[in-house]
Amino acid sequence: MPPAEPIREYVFTAHATTEMARRGLDEELIREVLAQPEQRLPVRPGRDVLQSRREMEGVTYLIRVFVDVDRSPPEVVTAYRTSKVDKYWRKET
Repeated sequence: MPPAEPIREYVFTAHATTEMARRGLDEELIREVLAQPEQRLPVRPGRDVLQSRREMEGVTYLIRVFVDVDRSPPEVVTAYRTSKVDKYWRKET
């Protein structure tokens, strides 16, 4: 799989900021995923998910960041972490 294309310019929506705080995800972590995603996958036309694996508290989590890419600048819609890496990780084909 080729390297995932990063998103360097973006804004956070109010919803994203609220959800990140509620889920205990700091802005720095989300910025890291956007700058160096391990994977970037289309969700639907105009929306991509950028994701990377991170070790936290001795557990490997998948950090998933949803971005509306059909506007300028792109908007971070929401982000969350999950321990179900295998469910969302796209294997090389």
